[in-house]
Amino acid sequence: MSERESDPADTAPGDEAAQGEEFAGGVSSYAVGLGIAALLTVAAFAVLNLPLVWRPAIPMALIVLAIAQMGVHLVFFLHVSSGPDNTNNALALAFGTLVVLLLIGGSVWILGHLDHAMMPMGRQMHGFP
Repeated sequence: MSERESDPADTAPGDEAAQGEEFAGGVSSYAVGLGIAALLTVAAFAVLNLPLVWRPAIPMALIVLAIAQMGVHLVFFLHVSSGPDNTNNALALAFGTLVVLLLIGGSVWILGHLDHAMMPMGRQMHGFP
């Protein structure tokens, strides 16, 4: 097996024809991805506007649909898979996700504890006329 050949089981949808004449796996792969992404978008609007889901569970349903949407975009449009040829892409995605989680989590933690580091303004404000 040459360096450019890959195992068919380790390819993302659309990568099968990437080494052929078609651009990046062909139009059919993108059409399937677009169809699934559009279906997930319609499902998100339906969950929000129709009484299909229990009202307090709507945010969780939207989060699940958003994560599924990200998975569709990663697999069908960015061709990220777990194959040996895509190890660097998967590691870059994992590192980017870690950095974003650290930034968001750190910001929330700092803002949450900022109240403890501030001077008690309430008592001082009442002491002055």
